[in-house]
Amino acid sequence: MGVSGCGKTTVGSQLAQRLGHAPFIDADTLHPTANLAKMTKGEPLADKDRWPWLLRVREEIGKAAHSLLDGRDSSLRSARTIVGSRESSGTQRMYVVCGCSSLKRSYREFLSRSDPDTSLEQLTHDTVFVYLDVSKTELLRRLGTRQDHFFNPMLLDSQLETLEPPDTTREAAINIYGEGSTESVVEDAYHRVASYIAKNSL
Repeated sequence: MGVSGCGKTTVGSQLAQRLGHAPFIDADTLHPTANLAKMTKGEPLADKDRWPWLLRVREEIGKAAHSLLDGRDSSLRSARTIVGSRESSGTQRMYVVCGCSSLKRSYREFLSRSDPDTSLEQLTHDTVFVYLDVSKTELLRRLGTRQDHFFNPMLLDSQLETLEPPDTTREAAINIYGEGSTESVVEDAYHRVASYIAKNSL
């Protein structure tokens, strides 16, 4: 998570590979045409533009999580047929990685929970946010080198004003310094995520 140019897609897609070739969802690809048109023209999105998009992002995360669980259950059923009562006692962790700005805490809370009508027994996933912290100077440099991207660099100030960096004492979140090499940022994110999950028994 973070503002445009922080590395969500680059780091997120490689982190997904590092986490056992996990599915990766690029939330930018889920924006409706109207949102893309506004951002291309340099018009900042309002909440009324973001909420329908965030709903779609949450739905895609849920679909990916359900697909992983269905695949795991199918594999377990096949394994039981073959080995009978001999079953592994290990717990297989599965991940879905999503690159999404998630600028406000209210957005993150929305993405973290399943549909309000879903019972606790039907919850499919826990959510941990990885915030890529990058200076404005570096963000401007990166945005200036982009080609064929809908995001107008003029919108950076608007995003920075909207951004509510996660409070790691109150949210399931990890803050990562995002200005190193891609490889170092991905490795840092991988080890911090693994440590967080182990510490919090997710």
